[in-house]
Amino acid sequence: MDNGSLWTANLGDVRPELQEDAPAFSDVVIIGAGYTGLWTAYYLNRIDPNLSITIYESETVGFGASGRNGGWCMGAAMGIDHFLRSEAKHKGVELLKAMHQTVDEIGRVCQAENIDCHYKKGGTLTVATRPFHIESLHAAVQAKHSLGFSHADYTWLPEAEARTRLGMRPNYGAMFSAHCAAIQPALLVDGLAKNLRQKGVSIIENTRVIGMRSRAVTTTRGDTTARIVVRATEGYTDSIDSEKRRLLPLYSMMVATEPLPRDVWEELGLVERETFGDPRRVVIYGQRTQDDRLALGGRGGYYFGSKRKRFIDWHDPSLERVEKTLRNLFPMLDQYEVTHRWGGLMGVARHWRPFVTYDQHSGIGSAGGYVGEGVAASNLAGRIMADLITERSTSLVDLPWVDDLARRWELEPIRWIGGKLLQLSAHRADRHEFTTNKKSIFWGNVFRTLK
Repeated sequence: MDNGSLWTANLGDVRPELQEDAPAFSDVVIIGAGYTGLWTAYYLNRIDPNLSITIYESETVGFGASGRNGGWCMGAAMGIDHFLRSEAKHKGVELLKAMHQTVDEIGRVCQAENIDCHYKKGGTLTVATRPFHIESLHAAVQAKHSLGFSHADYTWLPEAEARTRLGMRPNYGAMFSAHCAAIQPALLVDGLAKNLRQKGVSIIENTRVIGMRSRAVTTTRGDTTARIVVRATEGYTDSIDSEKRRLLPLYSMMVATEPLPRDVWEELGLVERETFGDPRRVVIYGQRTQDDRLALGGRGGYYFGSKRKRFIDWHDPSLERVEKTLRNLFPMLDQYEVTHRWGGLMGVARHWRPFVTYDQHSGIGSAGGYVGEGVAASNLAGRIMADLITERSTSLVDLPWVDDLARRWELEPIRWIGGKLLQLSAHRADRHEFTTNKKSIFWGNVFRTLK
């Protein structure tokens, strides 16, 4: 199951790959054996164990973003600020509270189902790496408090305390949120798959779905009819003929060091395995792994025509930039080797936020568009999907993700040009702020406009 990530390289022979025959009929067919598909199956099975559920996966379980991500089980998601700024901001507050609860829900499931994915809820640090970040992060904390959240949820750590928590340089203080856990993501996806198989859910790997329609899917191994079809394909969505341009496949890149000695960790901190990042536009995200590596990720780019690479070359420029960032932020690691480099696809909807939709008439559902923040969000999406399918009247089905569909992305070359301009503006804005220690007005505005 090695897909080029640290997580799967260290997975070993946790489970054998199983080959199953494609059924002629299943109550529910789910396309994609990543987090969204597996969580949807998990909660559907819990609600109604008698449902026959078949999951089709074109590669192996967790091959996509679920096995390659940064391991942030975070109580937030891309696009929530959009709802918090709307007239119905109470819906945004409800969504954020649901995301907070989701971090604990994943921990609960892992404990109940004996899934050891190195879950550690240590919170997350957003570090001010420039003096002008202090004001904006202070404002972010105050904004959360004005919505009814407490210091236990979000708080500002002054410079001395922040440096004790994380030896990142520079570090002028940090916003801390308690609602995040570090995990080993491949162990979570693998544990979920094993648990579902034990409960009778069929997971058929190396079988690509090439077409979907009401009550049926067409695969490379034949057709399966179903009462319900759920698409959970994220960055691989356009591999289905009817779903072209539904989600933009955007790359995110990661590097990981060799295991670091104790004296280095005394300087680095992260005693509680806090995750960390900073306010830059080319997003970075890091964690201390259970085996004492430092893993750091950053955004990559978009390839013309939504081209997908099965694996990312070791010397890919985006990976080089992530490692350079790692060494800039942590100069004490210069003598230590980066042993793993990898990349993976995330899915981006045109409005840059997740969605969950299910049509009772056609029996077709879909969820995704997490923009790289899907470890916890996919669990919430799976619970919402299960409630929609089973027509359960819960608070989850009233969350603003439901039926929040975006239009399709533009045709090429407009899509590629837009992606390149967005990437350029983000890099230019960050570079300007790095060299001048001043907020980038022009490129920052370009970035916000394009996004």
